Amino acid sequence: MATVIGIVALILAAVALGTSAILGGILQQNLDTKVRETTSVVLQTATIRPPSLVQPGTQAYDILDSLGPRRLPGYLLVVRTSDSAPDGAYIADNGDVRQMSARQVEQVVTSLQHTATSTVALDALGVYHMRATSLGNAYAIAGGLPLSEVNETIAQILTTVLLVTLGGLLLLAAAIAVVIRRGLQPLRAVAETAARVAAVPMAEGDVSISERVPADQVDEHTEIGRVGTALNTLLDHVGSSLQARQRNEERMRSFVADASHELRTPLASIRGYSELSLRDRTLSESSAQALERIQAQSLRMTALVEDLLLLARLDEGQELVFGTVDLSRLAVEATGDAQAAGRDHVWLVGVDEEPVIVAGDTGRLHQVLANLLANARTHTPAGTEVTTSVTRDENEAVLRVHDDGPGIDPSVADELFERFARADRSRARHTGGTGLGLSIARAIVQAHHGTISVHSTPGDTTFEVRLPARPHDPSAHDPSAHDPSAHDPNE
Repeated sequence: MATVIGIVALILAAVALGTSAILGGILQQNLDTKVRETTSVVLQTATIRPPSLVQPGTQAYDILDSLGPRRLPGYLLVVRTSDSAPDGAYIADNGDVRQMSARQVEQVVTSLQHTATSTVALDALGVYHMRATSLGNAYAIAGGLPLSEVNETIAQILTTVLLVTLGGLLLLAAAIAVVIRRGLQPLRAVAETAARVAAVPMAEGDVSISERVPADQVDEHTEIGRVGTALNTLLDHVGSSLQARQRNEERMRSFVADASHELRTPLASIRGYSELSLRDRTLSESSAQALERIQAQSLRMTALVEDLLLLARLDEGQELVFGTVDLSRLAVEATGDAQAAGRDHVWLVGVDEEPVIVAGDTGRLHQVLANLLANARTHTPAGTEVTTSVTRDENEAVLRVHDDGPGIDPSVADELFERFARADRSRARHTGGTGLGLSIARAIVQAHHGTISVHSTPGDTTFEVRLPARPHDPSAHDPSAHDPSAHDPNE
C-alpha cells in the first residue's frame, strides 16, 4: 500500500510541477505581451498628447499622468533622455501616479543594461517584469508590470493541486486498505491456520490435526483461495500420514512388548540349562567354555529384552508406581553403589541440608541415576572425577551428573538419547552395552513430566535432569502421611 501511494504521489507531484511550470510560462508570456501592449499605448498617447516625449525634460510622471482613465494599476514607466537623468513613476492600485525613488530607478536601469527584458525586484514595490524600448539615440523608455498576479495564480494552483492531491491520496489509501484487507482476508485465515497447526507437537504420540482453513475463505477462482485449498489438502495428507505413523508405532510397540515378553521364557531356559550343564564335572574344557559363552550371551540378551520391554511399557504409560522420593538420599545411595563398582574413578556428592523431594517412582528414578553414573564410569578413563549434585530451582528439582572426561562428540550429541545410540567416537569404550540406557532414562524422566539434557565440552560433561519438586514438607500435602497404613516406598 505504501508503494502504491508513494508512486501515485510522485506522479501527482510531477504532474503538478509540470502543470505549474507550463502555466507559469504561459502567464509570463501573457504578462510580457501585456507589458508590450501597455507600453505601446503609452507611447501613442505620449506622442499625440502633451507633454510629448520629443520635448526636452519630459518626465515619466507627466506621461503616466496624461493617460487619464487609461491608467493601468501597477504599470511602471522609466524614461531616459540624453540631456537628463533617468526618471520613473508608477501607477498605484487606486490609479494615482506616484514618483519612483532614485534607488528604484537605478535598479531598473541596471537590470536592463544588457537585455531588452528583465525581471527585477524593486524596493517597496516587489518583483516587476520590465521591457525596454528605444526611441532613437536621444530617448528610451522601459515599462513593466508586477509579477504578483502571476505568482498568486501559480500559488493558488499549487495550493489547489496540493489539497486535491492530499485528499486523493487519503481516499486512495482508504480504498487500497479496504481492498487489500478484503483481498488478504483469506490469506490471513491461511496464516492463522498454519500458525495453529505449527503449535501442535507432532514429534511423537497420537497427533490429530483438526485445523483447516474455513470454507468461506477458500475459493478455487482466486490465487489466495487456491492457497487455502492447497493447505487444506496438505493438512489432510499430513493428518493421514500422522495417523498411519501412529498406527505403525502402536503396532511396533505391541510387537516389541509381545516379542520381549515371549523371549524372556526361552532365554531363561537357555540360561538355566547352561548353568545346569556347567555343573557337570565330566565336561571337557572346550565344552565348558562354550557353555559359559552361551550363558554370558543369554544374560546380555535377557538384559536387552528387559530394556525393550521396559521402553514399550513406558511408552504405554505403564511401569510407574508414584510415591514420595527423597532425591538427595537417592543421589547419595546411587553414588555409593557407583563407587563400589568403579574404584578407579573419583566420586563426589553435593546435596543441600534440606532434602529435595519429588513425586515419582523410586525404583525408576534410581535406575535413571544409576544409568547416568554407569555411563560416566564406562565412557571415561580411570581417574575421572564424577560429581552428583541435587539442588532446587524454584519449583523444580535439578539432578546433575558431571564428569571431567574427554566429552561427547558433537556429531552424536543430538542423538544421544535415541534408542541404540552410541557415543563410541567420543569416549573410551571398555564394555559392551545395548545402547538403550539413555533412551530408557529419558523415557522415565518424561513419564515423570521432567526433562533430561546434556551439555558437553572436552573436560566438562554434565547430564541434567529436571523434575517437578514437591514442597519442603511433603506431609502437609501428602494424604498418605496421615494414613498409618501408608508407608514410604523408600523404606
